[in-house]
Amino acid sequence: MADLNAHQKSAVHYIDGPLLVLAGAGSGKTRAITRKIAYLIQECGLAPHQITAVTFTNKAAREMKERVSDLLSSEQTKGLKISTFHTLGLNILRYEHALTGLTPGFTILDAQDAEALLKELCKKSHSDEINEVRAAQWCISSWKNNLLSPQQALSQAEDELVADTARLYADYQRTLQAYNAVDFDDLILRPVQLLLSEPEALERWQNRIRHMLVDEYQDTNLCQYELIKQLVGVRGALTVVGDDDQSIYAWRGARPENMAQLKKDFPRLKVIKLEQNYRSSGRILRSANQLISNNPHLFDKALWSELGPGDPIRILACKNEVHEAEQVAMEILHHRISKRTKFSDYAILYRGNHQARLFEKSLRENNIPYFISGGTSFFARTEIKDVMAYLRLLANPDDNAAFLRIINTPRREIGASTLEKLADYARQRGESLLNTCNAFGLEEHLSSRPRERLQQFSHWFQQTQQRAESDDPIAVIRTLLQDIDYQGWIDDNSANRESAKRRWDNVEELITWLNNLHKGELQEKSLAEMVNHLTLMDVLERQNEEEKSDQVTLMTLHGAKGLEFPHVHLVGVEEELLPHHSSIDEDNIEEERRLAYVGITRAQRTLTISYACKRKRFGELIRCEPSRFLKELPEEDLEWSGRKSKLSEEEQQKRGSACLSSLKALLAE
Repeated sequence: MADLNAHQKSAVHYIDGPLLVLAGAGSGKTRAITRKIAYLIQECGLAPHQITAVTFTNKAAREMKERVSDLLSSEQTKGLKISTFHTLGLNILRYEHALTGLTPGFTILDAQDAEALLKELCKKSHSDEINEVRAAQWCISSWKNNLLSPQQALSQAEDELVADTARLYADYQRTLQAYNAVDFDDLILRPVQLLLSEPEALERWQNRIRHMLVDEYQDTNLCQYELIKQLVGVRGALTVVGDDDQSIYAWRGARPENMAQLKKDFPRLKVIKLEQNYRSSGRILRSANQLISNNPHLFDKALWSELGPGDPIRILACKNEVHEAEQVAMEILHHRISKRTKFSDYAILYRGNHQARLFEKSLRENNIPYFISGGTSFFARTEIKDVMAYLRLLANPDDNAAFLRIINTPRREIGASTLEKLADYARQRGESLLNTCNAFGLEEHLSSRPRERLQQFSHWFQQTQQRAESDDPIAVIRTLLQDIDYQGWIDDNSANRESAKRRWDNVEELITWLNNLHKGELQEKSLAEMVNHLTLMDVLERQNEEEKSDQVTLMTLHGAKGLEFPHVHLVGVEEELLPHHSSIDEDNIEEERRLAYVGITRAQRTLTISYACKRKRFGELIRCEPSRFLKELPEEDLEWSGRKSKLSEEEQQKRGSACLSSLKALLAE
C-alpha cells in the first residue's frame, strides 16, 4: 500500500458496505481496484472464487488480471473471476442453461450473423414496413439493454414502424430459441431475466459472489446495472469505480444516471473521490476542469497534479481541413526532431472516422509512420467470415454457427421457417444442424421442397468434405468457391465494381495465406489444423490490435478513452464537428463536452488543439466556426498561433534554428 495516496488507501480498505470510487482521469483507479482485490484475499479472508470483477473490454480485463497476478501468488488467484460483463453473463447461462431452455452447446450469434437472421425474418413477413434492417437491429438491441420484452416494446410503440419492429423482435427471439442460440445482448438480458424469475438461482449466485467490483461503472446500461444489483443483493458487498465526466457512450445505452440510481438503491453508499492526477500537467488539468464545470454534476470533483504547470495549450487556426492536416504533420515532425521523441509519443484524436483520411495522406507524404486504431480487422470482413465459416464447417460438421452463416450465402431459398423447424428437430435428436439435414424422420417436420434443398446442400457438402480429406486442400477450397459462384455473389452484393474487386482480392489473399501455411509451417497438415491456425491468428490479431510500435496513433475520441499519450493533437474542434451537429440538434451538448474532456485528459505533457476556418462539405466550401468549447478554456493557459506577429516571427526563427541543430545532431549520430 506504500505507493497509494490516502484516498486510494481508503477505497481499498473500505468493506463495510457499497462503495462508489469517483475516479477522475489519470487518478490511478486501476491501481486502487487491483489492490482492493488483493486486500480482500490477503486481509479479509475471502477466497479468490468468491470475488468477481467486471469491466467492458477483454483488453481491460487482461490488464486487470496481469496487475493482480503481480500482487498475488498463483495459489492466491486460483478461481478469481476477472472478466467482461458479457463473459460473466455467458458463465451464468452455461451453468443455468436448463432453466433458460437452452441446451449445453448453445450458439452465440455475432452482430453480422444476427443481422443476417433479421434479414431472413424481414423477407418472410416484415418487408412492407421495415426497410432498414440495421436500424431495426439497433432498436432491438436498445430494447434489450433497457430490459424491455417484445410485448412491452409493442405496447409502447408510437407508430406502425416501431410496432412492426417490436413484432420482428418477438419473431427474432422465438427463432433464436429454436436455433438454441443467443445474441450478444442476450448474454446480459437472459441472466437478468433468470435471476429475477428463479429465486433459487438468485440465491445460488449471490452466495457464490461475496464481493463484486465494477470498473468503468459510468458506462453501464440499465440491463448491466440490474445484473449488478441482483448479484449483490441486500448484502451490498460492492465496489464500483467510475467517472461521470467520462460517460461518452449514451449512443450505445450507457446511463450516467446510474450514478444517481446507485445512491437510491443503496442508501448506505459511501463515496470516495480520487482527484490527484498522475498523468497530466497543471495547465492541461486546469483546462479540463474549467471545461467540464459547465456540465451539471451529482458529485463535484476537481483534478489536481504535482507534475508542474507544463507548456501552454496551443490553439492552431488553419485555413481549411487540408491545411490542418499538413500543419499537424509538420508540427509532429518539428517537435519530434527538436525534442528527440518517438513517433509513438504522438496521437491525433478526432470526432469521427471520416476525418482520418486527410491526416493519413499528410503523414504518408511526410514519411511519418502511423497506425489507425479501430480499423476493420482482416478476419472481420464479411467475405472472410463467409469463407472461414465454410472452412470451419468442413473442419467441424457440428459447428452450428458456421452452418447458419453459410446456408444462405449464396442464397439457396432455405428460409427462416425451414431453419427453425430443422433446429427444433436437431435439438430433439441431439444432433448438429448439418447432420440433421439427412436425418430419418425429417419428412415429418418439413415438406418435400425445403427438405430437398437441405439434402442437396448436405450431399454436396459431404462430397466436398470427402475431397478435403484426400485431395490438396487449397484445390478443394478453390473448387468449393467455384461451385457456389462466390465471386458472382460478391459482385451482386457489392456497392460497385471497385468494392467487389477489393472484396474478391481479400478472398484471394486468404487463399494465398492458406497455401503458404500448407507449403510452409503446416506442411502436410489437414484442413482442420489450418483452420484452427487461422482462427488463432484472428484471436491474436484482435489481441494485438493495440500493440505499440514507433507510429503516430490516429483514433476517435471514443476510442481514446482509457489511453494516454505524451503529446496529443485534438483536431477539428469546430461547431458541427465537436460538438457534433446531431448533438446540437438534439440539445445534447453535455455528452459532447464530456467527449472533449476525454480528449484533453489524454495528454500528458503537451496538448495542441486545431480547427479549420473553412471546410468542404458536400462539395461546397463553407465557413467554420471555432467550437464553443474553446471559449470555455482558461484564456491564461492558451497560446493562440499567430496572434502576436513579431513574437511569432522571432519564435519561428528560433524554432527553425533549434530544429536544424537537432537534425544535424541526429545525422551526426
